[in-house]
Amino acid sequence: MKSLHTTNALPSKVTIVEVGPRDGLQNEQQHLDTDKKINFINRLSTCGLPVIECSSMVSSQWIPQLADAEEVINKIDRHPGVRYPVLVPNEKGMQRALAAGATSVAIFIAVSESFNQKNVNCSIDESFTRFEPVMALAKAAGIEVRGYLSCIMGCPYEGKIKPMKVATIARHLIELGCYEVSLGDTIGAGTPLQAQRLVQTISKQVPVEQLAIHFHDTRGQALANIFACLELGITTIDAAVAGLGGCPYAKGSSGNVATEDVVYMLEGMGIETGIDLRALSEAGNMICQQLKRSSHSKVGRLYQ
Repeated sequence: MKSLHTTNALPSKVTIVEVGPRDGLQNEQQHLDTDKKINFINRLSTCGLPVIECSSMVSSQWIPQLADAEEVINKIDRHPGVRYPVLVPNEKGMQRALAAGATSVAIFIAVSESFNQKNVNCSIDESFTRFEPVMALAKAAGIEVRGYLSCIMGCPYEGKIKPMKVATIARHLIELGCYEVSLGDTIGAGTPLQAQRLVQTISKQVPVEQLAIHFHDTRGQALANIFACLELGITTIDAAVAGLGGCPYAKGSSGNVATEDVVYMLEGMGIETGIDLRALSEAGNMICQQLKRSSHSKVGRLYQ
């Protein structure tokens, strides 16, 4: 593969954002008891992960699996140096997160108008209006806000997405006050060269240091896409242990790229993650047993 304006050297260290307890669990069909979610996050906290997204303040009507968000946030064992962000959709969600003791939050929006309407029942412009009080509350509380951007390389309703549109919305999230934008290939449509071209386009409006990648492995391209983006200077990667999750609005969409597989690849290239791969794999296998499903991590299955 011919790379586009690559950095000459891969990064020496990468930050892994573990999204299994939130993005992973929210689409799992098997209900998981609150104490098991808490134990899951506590197990992940011992693996060396620097960031563990623990829940979401969305309506329990839409995501019953995360109806116990406040209890989970209150009862997890917080390890020094580990951040535990919570997803918030609007001002009410932000107020709930603050009341529960959240110290880091994230907001989310789609590049596609159709997907945004389906996901949060409003337009892209309306989403930004909803974010304004969230950002004001976060600033007053001294809390950092991350931005999630969905459907960056394809939408189940609108098809291909123009890179400039992604870049524009990513820039708006940074201008709004987000410290970082996570670029989500929600339906796993992207390929390596496409991923590089997209990051190249976005980095003209947002510094690459403020970009993260969040790839689903629907078509088996996630690891290749991650490697392609590492070549362009990306150093923050979202992943879900055991490949948990999936997109409820995209037919055949599998889960996030498995954290175990990402860590194995990075360590094989001499890139530091600070993560204990065996402990991580054991945590992934444990949660899969409780969910009565098999792990989607090829590396994780070696530790069964």
